[in-house]
Amino acid sequence: MPPPDTMYCAQQINIPPELPDILKQFTKAAIRTQPHDVIQWGAAYFTALSKGETLPAKERLEIPVATQKTDTGLTPGLLKVLHKQLTPKQSVTKEDLEEKWKDLCLPQEQLHMLLSLGFFSAEIDWMEFFALGCSALGGTILSALKVACEILTDDPEGGAARIPFDTFVSLYSYLARLDGEIPQDQIDSFLKSLQEHVAKQNGMIQVADFYSRKK
Repeated sequence: MPPPDTMYCAQQINIPPELPDILKQFTKAAIRTQPHDVIQWGAAYFTALSKGETLPAKERLEIPVATQKTDTGLTPGLLKVLHKQLTPKQSVTKEDLEEKWKDLCLPQEQLHMLLSLGFFSAEIDWMEFFALGCSALGGTILSALKVACEILTDDPEGGAARIPFDTFVSLYSYLARLDGEIPQDQIDSFLKSLQEHVAKQNGMIQVADFYSRKK
């Protein structure tokens, strides 16, 4: 006698009605994100989906710029994913960050470099790490702040990229102090030069307000 779970026809196979849409959304997310290890990333994707957590997926496909070297690892799109996943917490554990970093198939060497640059311990201030991530992408402090504005803004893509001035102050002050070559009076002078203009914009600052200035 055949075992009771033997399939005799296709009609006996029960396909959940939501499965096609789940697979469609997964495929679109994979295309946008372009993970180096689709199996590892896929496991992280479905784990996050099952828990109702932020998915490790980019909002849109990123096209490498002509000057980009072979594989720079972190990108603005991937940093934005990390920010969406970790920003609800003011501080994150090193283990949590390592797990999210691995889920996005990013190189461990780059993570270790950023952790070393920031002198982070077991508990990591997320916005400080975020600032370092922007610095790795931008090169100079002001270029890093431009990246930060473009990631953090609620403006549509290509817009003014406004963020709260308080957030800008925190990011700039941290990067300037970490740089070690910018005197405190120069930091204070730069921020003061922006305050009057920011006051006219309801406490918001945009890239055009600072990007052409000296750091």
